[in-house]
Amino acid sequence: MGDPGRKPTVSDEEILYVFQQSSDPVLTTSEVAEEIGIGRRGAFDRLRKLTEDGSLEMKKIGETGAVWWSPKALREQYSIK
Repeated sequence: MGDPGRKPTVSDEEILYVFQQSSDPVLTTSEVAEEIGIGRRGAFDRLRKLTEDGSLEMKKIGETGAVWWSPKALREQYSIK
């Protein structure tokens, strides 16, 4: 049985594409939410899930902030093997 709740309207691939297309090495939850057109809380939940499956990494900044990045996108952007 799948996850309860609303079906995602944005695919994981669309979220990861935001990181691939960004000129910034890290993005905030709000930046991703704005880019994909969903609420900040929904974006946070999706980013957390992508972190749990290893597609993204996250670092907490201050009390409530976080930045996210795609190791794969960084390797491609900077030609790192």
